[in-house]
Amino acid sequence: MRLFRVIPSLRLLLGGMIVSASGCTYSTERPFRDDIQTVHVEMFQSKDFRRGLEFDLTEALAKRIEMDTPYRLSRSDRADSSLSGEILSVNQRVLGHDFRTNRPREYVLTVSARWRWKDLRSGEIIREHPEFIYTTSYIPPVGESFEVGSMRTLDGLAERIVSAMENEW
Repeated sequence: MRLFRVIPSLRLLLGGMIVSASGCTYSTERPFRDDIQTVHVEMFQSKDFRRGLEFDLTEALAKRIEMDTPYRLSRSDRADSSLSGEILSVNQRVLGHDFRTNRPREYVLTVSARWRWKDLRSGEIIREHPEFIYTTSYIPPVGESFEVGSMRTLDGLAERIVSAMENEW
C-alpha cells in the first residue's frame, strides 16, 4: 500500500481509498495483473566486469516481489510468468574530494540494466525496458564501502523494476 503525506488537507483511509477533505479520491491499491499468480525470477546476467552483482540484484528482486506484490515466487516449470534481465553497466564516479587530502569523499554509483517480464503461458511480453538506470551515492569516510553503495543501488533498482511491473495507469 502506498503512503501519502498529509499536507494541509485532511485525508481519511477507507478500504484502500484515500478521501480528502476537498472531495478528491486517490486509490492506494496497486494495479497488478489479476491473471498472473506466480513469477519465476531468472538469474540476471551481467556485462560488467564486477561479478556477484547479478546475484545480488536477482535476490533483491525476489525479495521485492514477495514483499511488494501479490505474486508468489515459483519454479520456471510452474510459473505463470518470468522476469529476466541483464546488468548492462556499473559506473562509479567521484562526486567530491576532501580539501586537505584530495582523496575521494563521496562516490556516485550508477547501475544500468535491461529487463523483460514475460507471460509463460502465452509467450506475451508483459513489460520490457531496454535500459533502466538507478543512481545512488556512498561516503567512504563514514565507513560506507563499494559493497554498501552497490547493495543500496541494487535494492533501489529492484524496487523500481517491481514498481514498473504494475499495470499502466
